[in-house]
Amino acid sequence: MPSAPFMLESFPRAILHLDGDAFFASVEQAVHPELKGRPVVTGKERGIIACASLEAKALGIRRGVPLFAARRRHPELVVLPSDYETYSLYSRRMFAIMRRYTPSVEEYSIDEGFADLSGLRRVFHASYQAIARRMQADIQKELDITAAVGLSLSKSLAKLASKFRKPAGLTAVRGRHIHLFLQHIPLEKVWGFGHNTVHLLTRYGLKTAYDFAERPAIWAQRLLGKIGGELWRELRGEAVYPICPEEKSAPASISKCKTFTAPSANREFIAAMLIRNLESAFIKLRRHRLRARAIAVILRERDFSETGLEAALSRATAATHEAVPLAKALFARVFQDGKEYRATTIILGKLEPDELAQPDLFEDRLRIDKLAQVSQAVDAVNERFGKHTLSLGSCLFLERHRQTERDERPVRKAALLPGETRRRRLAIPRLFIKV
Repeated sequence: MPSAPFMLESFPRAILHLDGDAFFASVEQAVHPELKGRPVVTGKERGIIACASLEAKALGIRRGVPLFAARRRHPELVVLPSDYETYSLYSRRMFAIMRRYTPSVEEYSIDEGFADLSGLRRVFHASYQAIARRMQADIQKELDITAAVGLSLSKSLAKLASKFRKPAGLTAVRGRHIHLFLQHIPLEKVWGFGHNTVHLLTRYGLKTAYDFAERPAIWAQRLLGKIGGELWRELRGEAVYPICPEEKSAPASISKCKTFTAPSANREFIAAMLIRNLESAFIKLRRHRLRARAIAVILRERDFSETGLEAALSRATAATHEAVPLAKALFARVFQDGKEYRATTIILGKLEPDELAQPDLFEDRLRIDKLAQVSQAVDAVNERFGKHTLSLGSCLFLERHRQTERDERPVRKAALLPGETRRRRLAIPRLFIKV
């Protein structure tokens, strides 16, 4: 018996998902045109591939592969350190182009976002597909990078559609064609289905997204709960999840992780890296006007195994100096002499608004106020002269780290414009052309 459409309306609502193709590597090729057509990967500073260009992917290179293994198989690879500053600038320009067409744009990640095009056909005198093609073409023309676009009735369907024809493709799934499209989508491709969920659904004989959407709504909700019911409705063309153009709400936790350019067993250096992460985390905490009640310290060993501890602070605070003694105490318990470590992580948890609270009868109010003033002074200096211009003395041990080829800085940071400094640069990408 042939399958029947879930709905007959073409576009009761038009949701677009745009996904940059090999974004980091594509940006590198855009600012370094001599790299076009060559297999480019980023992540030199980590020793692991962070992003592979389309040419590198054609060779079978994938994200997460150790660089030494990739180079051994393909010595022609162009390996670059990650230039997150330039990637962020390109991301902002990409979203600015999307907002020319609609103010309802949600920045989902640095290289992908959603947009609501509903009702804009009269404004642009064009179909939704034509509007999506214009947006796609503007990004390629102005930024010299490509992006895949999906267009459908819900965020889940639009995201599936954008993945359907990568790179640089455009897939539009109308309401009356949803049932045909979902028959080509395996369960593991559905946004929101993790490994365990897929394993559970396959036990019921399901193989595709259509198999799931064809089941009764009550069955999906009983098996997978509220999320299962919402995904069932999204896959059938109902826009359950709204586009959220406003900024993200306050974070539930703040984490800072730093991978060393070479593994180290030096206790002072590793402790200094941890404290630097602590400083960065508290800078972000104060920027969001929050304070933390708990800290977690995690050390990652050379073989990628991790050890960590979490503890509560005596009081909620936004002052770095108040958290340093606890962070050092946790580090002393986690660190093991003789082991080589490759990364440190700090996580600030149990966050709450940094507002005036009823003082504790036995707290040292004078010391608390002084430490808060110290943090304000540090933020003011760093705002003017660059992040970590003023930092804790233990961070002086960072200079003792052994330098390797992975310490190579991105070209944008090494080639400064007149008046720029290491910490303060113009918010514009720089194009490098070899003549």
